[in-house]
Amino acid sequence: MNYKNAAGVLLFIGAVLFILGMLIAEFLYPGYSASANHISDLGATCHNGTCIIYQPSAHIFNTSISFFGCLALISSYFIWREFQNHLISLLLSFSGIGLLGIGLFPETAGIIHFIVSFITFFFGGLSAIASYKLMKGPFAYLSVLMGVMDLIASALFVSKIFLGLGPGGMERMMAYSLLFWIIGFGVNLMSSERRCTPRESKFT
Repeated sequence: MNYKNAAGVLLFIGAVLFILGMLIAEFLYPGYSASANHISDLGATCHNGTCIIYQPSAHIFNTSISFFGCLALISSYFIWREFQNHLISLLLSFSGIGLLGIGLFPETAGIIHFIVSFITFFFGGLSAIASYKLMKGPFAYLSVLMGVMDLIASALFVSKIFLGLGPGGMERMMAYSLLFWIIGFGVNLMSSERRCTPRESKFT
């Protein structure tokens, strides 16, 4: 297994385990609404200075997203070793730091939680767009699409424009765009033993 394969395996495992952890945490959270509740409410729910933590939902969510962040950080290093591409490695590492931060600093951390959440989605979207240079075929263009969708949904979420989806629904537009890209990116990285050659791109 080379660095490219290892990075793909870690990204795939991290994303899949996080999705499973999030779904289990939602199931165990009393009265959880995918539309009304933020995803981070699974780790700690804070409104008007009052915080409620439901266990074991909080432990499952915080652990799974922290683990995901750690694997993303390791993957960013492997991607740098394989492709010597500083841009995608740096962007992905920032997103990984954000994921880890969400787990370590839930809503009880106040503004810190908002900052690490912004880092996750902003740099995650840019990572998807930047990965265009490493991918071939349709997935190269799908990566750009997923990245743009994440950034647009992030802008709408921050502007509190939820398009009838609710805050949780719009946040999932951000999260699922990023998660689907990471899973696809991971599959592409581990699907071949041959080293890919970074492509020329009109985005550079």
